[in-house]
Amino acid sequence: MKYILMTVAASTLVLVGCQSTSTIDNSAGRATVYEDTRSPGKVQGVGVESQDIMAVTDQMMRDMLSNPQLMNREVSPRIIIDSQYFTNESSSRINKNMLTDRLRINLNRAANGRLTFVGREYADMVEKERDLKRMGVVDGGTIRSTQATAGADFRLVGRIMSLDAMDTQSQERSRYHQITFELVDLELGTYVWSGMYEFKKSAQDDIMYR
Repeated sequence: MKYILMTVAASTLVLVGCQSTSTIDNSAGRATVYEDTRSPGKVQGVGVESQDIMAVTDQMMRDMLSNPQLMNREVSPRIIIDSQYFTNESSSRINKNMLTDRLRINLNRAANGRLTFVGREYADMVEKERDLKRMGVVDGGTIRSTQATAGADFRLVGRIMSLDAMDTQSQERSRYHQITFELVDLELGTYVWSGMYEFKKSAQDDIMYR
């Protein structure tokens, strides 16, 4: 009798398990596809997207490379380009480093030594290594020994701003973006170059950016 009861209980568990899994949708989803980063993808909204990041940084790079105050100097100017003084005042959620990193890297490649970029965000790392060298913990490396780390001539500042509108009946949204880039003289405090990029988008249903 005990054996029969155990068998019935086991059978009942198997049947319950089969019933609970029979409601699971195991149909295949849409396969992952690569999309052109310079073109709008299938998931679109009114925020800053990949094609906007690439377009704005490409335009700013070309504008800076054509500026005689930067490119026609006998000694390559030292520039800091990072996101510390690049603020997002818009309603779009975006990683600011995507803009400043892409601009700096492409400028560094295209300038071919005519501009020198200072990695100020890594100053602590540089100072720790310099201390190790001066204390004799490690040797002096193969490049050179300098009295101090590189000071900068110019630094990038900028803002991301937006203006939103929504039709309360159709729920259609529109967003105008204005992105400004400027280089500040770190001795005089003057602007030596300014650039601006604008675009406007509209969509019936906005999406979530992360």
